[in-house]
Amino acid sequence: MTGIGGSNPAQQLAAITPWTDIAAPISTDERLARIEKARQLTRDSGADALIIGAGTSLRYFAGVPWGATERLVALLIPVTGDPVLIAPYFELGSLEAEMQIKAEFRLWQEDQSPTALVADACKARGATTLAIDPALPFLFVDRIALDAPGLALVSGAAAVDGCRMTKSPAEIALMQQAKSMTLEVHRRAALTLREGMRASEVIRFIDQAHRAINGGGAGSTFCMVQFGHGTAFPHGVPGDPELREGDMVLIDTGTTVQGYHSDITRSYVFGTPNDEQRRIWDLEKAAQAAAFAAAQPGRPCETVDQAARDALEAAGLGPDYALPGLPHRTGHGIGLSIHEPCYLVRGDTTPLATGMCFSNEPMIVIPDRFGVRLEDHFYMAEHGPRWFTQPQVAIDAPFG
Repeated sequence: MTGIGGSNPAQQLAAITPWTDIAAPISTDERLARIEKARQLTRDSGADALIIGAGTSLRYFAGVPWGATERLVALLIPVTGDPVLIAPYFELGSLEAEMQIKAEFRLWQEDQSPTALVADACKARGATTLAIDPALPFLFVDRIALDAPGLALVSGAAAVDGCRMTKSPAEIALMQQAKSMTLEVHRRAALTLREGMRASEVIRFIDQAHRAINGGGAGSTFCMVQFGHGTAFPHGVPGDPELREGDMVLIDTGTTVQGYHSDITRSYVFGTPNDEQRRIWDLEKAAQAAAFAAAQPGRPCETVDQAARDALEAAGLGPDYALPGLPHRTGHGIGLSIHEPCYLVRGDTTPLATGMCFSNEPMIVIPDRFGVRLEDHFYMAEHGPRWFTQPQVAIDAPFG
């Protein structure tokens, strides 16, 4: 086996230097262009304003990397006029330091209703129909409806997803950095493996390695390490298994750069692969390659999923979601959220377009035995798909 074992965590951490090919942050001009696009899509949907809650979409439009809580922080984007930020009064200083666009602030004290401010802001902008961020909690949607009984509420998914589904060159560069760093962490993690090593040791190393390569920034946003039987479960099983000779190893992990995600999976054997492990690994690689080849501009997303399934069914696996075979969709969109529209799955007929970014991970599960998942990501260029990271080379040479 090449590139598996032979080192240890201390040696590998000592050899990591911070990443030097740093992608530029998203510019204010790009954020303003996003808002203009959102205005047009909101107008096209028949709404007069769009409300964005705290979370990844607030970061996308305003640069504010806050998560949702029980206190409403929201950006109202009217189709004309400046955006309005509704937020707790005591958060003003923090928000002013984070905001990367110009907005009017409407602030509420702890004993006041923030959704009443939403209703007032809509009225001031002449909005009679409000498009709702699909990620805005129902708690706030319900209260807006109570505080603004004459305001029609509609889905804002067309505007939010219509903006976020296609990535700019700046976004692709940020994801390229994140994915390249994670692939290097994967490579080093494989070198640390030894018989008897526990999954928790690998998880700890991968987080430390992500922090080191990210110059002390984000560590792992998630990390799943499974050995042997545990690899037969797409999201693993509880416990802290020990690595044994002949085990299939499945490691799925990622990090973020400026909020943009990586998410890469590698599968290989610790020791010498047996004939069944090698056969299933080769089928997985073929399915991943078939999905990539099918990702052509203008085709529906679902055709990519079908190409992977066709490759597996031709080899006697499946059909559909039956096991042994592929138990889940072939891929998901990725960006500021690790899973976001659109999806490489039957029923998603969204046409593939320049700037869309996807995982490609048609996992094979052999029930009660083992599983193989190879996950890399690609983005749609003008003339077809482009890999962010090159797929795994071989089961016994995972990094070439």
